[in-house]
Amino acid sequence: MMQGTVFLVDDDAMMRSSTQQSLELAGFTVRCFEAAEDVLNLAGPRLNGVILSDIRMPQMDGMTLLHHCREVDADLPVILITGHADVQLAVEAMRRGAYDFIEKPFSPQGLALVLRRALDHRALVLDNRRLRAAAGKDDDLETRLAGRSAAIIALRHQLRTIGASDTDALIIGPTGAGKEVVARALHDVSARAAKPFVAINCAGLPAGMIESELFGHEAGAFAGAMRARFGRFEHARGGTVLLDEVGQMPPEAQAKLLRVLQDRVITRLGSNEVIALDIRFIATSTNDLAQDVAQGRFREDLFWRLNVVTLQIPPLAARREDIPLLFLQLAREAGARHSVPDRIPPPELLADLAARDWPGNVRQLRNAAERYVLGLDWMTNALPEDGPHLAQRVASFERSVIAGAIAAHDGHLRRVYESLGISRKTLYEKMQKHGLARAAEGDLPDP
Repeated sequence: MMQGTVFLVDDDAMMRSSTQQSLELAGFTVRCFEAAEDVLNLAGPRLNGVILSDIRMPQMDGMTLLHHCREVDADLPVILITGHADVQLAVEAMRRGAYDFIEKPFSPQGLALVLRRALDHRALVLDNRRLRAAAGKDDDLETRLAGRSAAIIALRHQLRTIGASDTDALIIGPTGAGKEVVARALHDVSARAAKPFVAINCAGLPAGMIESELFGHEAGAFAGAMRARFGRFEHARGGTVLLDEVGQMPPEAQAKLLRVLQDRVITRLGSNEVIALDIRFIATSTNDLAQDVAQGRFREDLFWRLNVVTLQIPPLAARREDIPLLFLQLAREAGARHSVPDRIPPPELLADLAARDWPGNVRQLRNAAERYVLGLDWMTNALPEDGPHLAQRVASFERSVIAGAIAAHDGHLRRVYESLGISRKTLYEKMQKHGLARAAEGDLPDP
């Protein structure tokens, strides 16, 4: 079954060359890298291959590379090459998720055996993902929740961790940040993905009709009830209910919702029959519900029922390094919707975008991308005149420029530092300083 590429990382040129020759003679396709930072640009769910890295290297070592690879794809095989003195370190790497390690001096046959096993494993993982995609069960969180900031990586990890469970969840985030997108993603990575996803706008429930809307009614239950009707909860049986802006639900409805959450049963209006519900509840709120509880606007017992797991979505201003990548993705989507040829924004524009605050968050950025693709004025808000001190603003601008250049050049670091007119070492130092140690996942660096 062996297929894919071996991505070899070693700062020793002679070792790198001899290992490459022996592997190519054994039938492997090999790509070589001197620095772990370069190969890290490839790490992602779509990478067809395995990473073979020396454990001792300057700047980023093999253990750090392993950690970052595990962040973006826990099923990506990483094999570490160790010296005799590093065996204990290699064992620790295995505990942290390394696929295997091989000790120097190693035989070409022994290394080839380990690599064939790893490539076969990777091929099975990718085949399984393709099959799940064909069945509508693919995990496309990197596309839905694009970004390389620590907050977004942690959010994707949380979704994958709790997705398989039936735990109720509370999603907190500012307006336009994508709370419903996160809720839908949580449903789609769960075992309930094939069942209904029913979104209920708690702020828009019609007064006087809340019980009928949520629980349903029998014929003749009230004036105008000509026939029996399923409620929204019943429609969602086996699936997921999204309670959007649950904090705006009227107090009397909160009490009825609490009983549903506790007992997982409902009774239609005009009936005495108890109907069991198999439902997962996901609630969203723009406000801090704990503060609403303290001020008496939200029931404390309902808050604790909903707050089994809390997912926090940060505003765009708190993850500026994600803005260029998000804008490029949103512009591609807008171009496809309107059948407009791709317009590639220049790095200066992406840097300008990353420097803005975007109070409307992803929703506002999506509107700007749509207007940009259509050739309209995309400027939606100006840079603030007041704000941080000069040093902070300079640092923020520098970070925005580098993040914009990384996105504009698809993560090809050589093109990035050449376009910025700085050395490779300076770029790496500034990326580390600003927390931009990784480029867009799945992108290939220049040869």
